[in-house]
Amino acid sequence: MLHNNIGIGRGDSGVTSMSEEVWDRIFETNLKSIMFLCKHALPGMRQRGGGVITNISSVAAVCAVGLVAYKTSKAALNAYTHALATANARFGIRANIIMPGLMETPMAIEGNVEAGADRETLIAQRNARVPLGGKMGSAWDVANAALFLASDEAGFITGVNLPVDGGQSARIG
Repeated sequence: MLHNNIGIGRGDSGVTSMSEEVWDRIFETNLKSIMFLCKHALPGMRQRGGGVITNISSVAAVCAVGLVAYKTSKAALNAYTHALATANARFGIRANIIMPGLMETPMAIEGNVEAGADRETLIAQRNARVPLGGKMGSAWDVANAALFLASDEAGFITGVNLPVDGGQSARIG
């Protein structure tokens, strides 16, 4: 089993103000690192006749957000994982995406507080954007989805983008 949970967005900006350095750093971290991990894990999985790859993307890949490089890198990760799933199903390898929505994690909260946001206001604003219960999810919500996708109970699931977002992506359309 390979579980890739990595993502950065620091320094991201709008389309006309994006620097090449920030764009490259975000893509190298959010996509390239995962691609090389998969590249090196796949031969062993193929030799054993199966395996599970779970990549953590983001609901930002499909929702409107101001983080251009982050959004684009996560959308590319979704497409890459789809390609992994279709190319490796014949080897018994399953590949899926989890797309977390707004989560109350140190990365999501502390980075904004360091940039000057009021912690309580930030949490209240983020909670208000979540349809299910009006409260952000936790890392446990993502972990439970990952455990399911890695389990035998998900043995017939591959190529899926699973939103774990309290209904945020259900607002699309």
